[in-house]
This record gives sequence, structure tokens and C-alpha cells, in this order.
Amino acid sequence: MRVYRKLLFIFFVFSLCSCKKEKTATGRDDSEIRSRYFQLEKIGWKSREYSQKVDDINFTATEVPIQYYILKDQGTTDLFKVDSLYEANKQERVVEFTFRQDQEKDLLSDQFTGLPYADAVKYMSFAINNDFYVVTSKNDTIPCNGVSYERNYKIAPFQKIVLFFSGIDPNEKIQLIYKDQLFRKGTLKFKFKDTFTEILL
Repeated sequence: MRVYRKLLFIFFVFSLCSCKKEKTATGRDDSEIRSRYFQLEKIGWKSREYSQKVDDINFTATEVPIQYYILKDQGTTDLFKVDSLYEANKQERVVEFTFRQDQEKDLLSDQFTGLPYADAVKYMSFAINNDFYVVTSKNDTIPCNGVSYERNYKIAPFQKIVLFFSGIDPNEKIQLIYKDQLFRKGTLKFKFKDTFTEILL
């Protein structure tokens, strides 16, 4: 199912490359939506990546447009449906966050966390969202309301989580704050300097 969705998503992205006016099956012109999503695809969807290194660990935050996740989850080429879902969820923000050790060692080992491996996995899965929050340009503080830990079972040389935030104006610039309790590397700040709304204008 996951492979099918990836293929469908790739097909959809390639279909965006023809930005000429087209009618949908219902006769509605989706060229304006197609043009906006083509711009997001052109900048690579995940265009804003910021990294910091503390000692031998690299911390990378990437803000991803919500449309990317809607397309991944829905697996649809109905742009009006995607756009409708975006409008209903446009105050959500999604940030992918990765942790990578210089020599590609497993960061969840007790060498780095001081915890038994199973406890480090639990922390990454259920508690790490408490270590993140967002500050907007208006100085509003938004807590992380969910995390998805993409467990790689020691195959990939990094650890990755997806963070979810709600109630943020799509035009707001944000700064991600990470108070690292797991690796004890202090407070890290990742400032996203523009918004996807600005990119699409």
C-alpha cells in the first residue's frame, strides 16, 4: 500500500508539470490550483531546511508544506479536494526533525542518552514532543501537539520524527525551539525566515 501511494504521489507531481488550462471530470478548471502546487513541487516541497551541530550530533529541522502531507495521505489527484482539505487545515504546521551522529552511530544507545535502549525509543515515540515548541513573529508560544516517530530499526544512520503544531496563521513566520532533554545538548533554535504562502505569491 505504501509503495502504491508513493507511485501515485510521483504520478501526481509529474502531472503538475503541465500547467496549461485543463478541465476536471466535473468540468471545473483546476489550473490555478495546479499552478500553485507546481510551484511547491518546483522548490522541492521540503525547501526550508535548517541544521545545527552540537558536539558530534547534527540536528536538522525542515518545515514541510501541509499540502505535501495531504497529498501523501489522501493519494488523490482531485485538486479541488486537496485544496479543500488544505483550507480546513491551513493553520497546521508540520516539521520534520532528524538527529544524526557524525560517525552514524545509533543515537538511541545508552552511550548518547544514558537510558536503556527501550526507554530511549519510548521517549522518542511518546515524550519528545514536550521538548519542542514554536514561537511566532508575534511572540505567541505554540506547544507541539503531536509527534510521529519514524522508527528505522537501525537501518538508516539517523533518527527522524515529525512534529505537528496547530493554530498558526499560514502567513506567520515561526521559530522552532528544541529544549533537548534526551541528549542533553541544551536549547536549540531554528528560525524559518519565510512562509510557504510567500513562496507561492
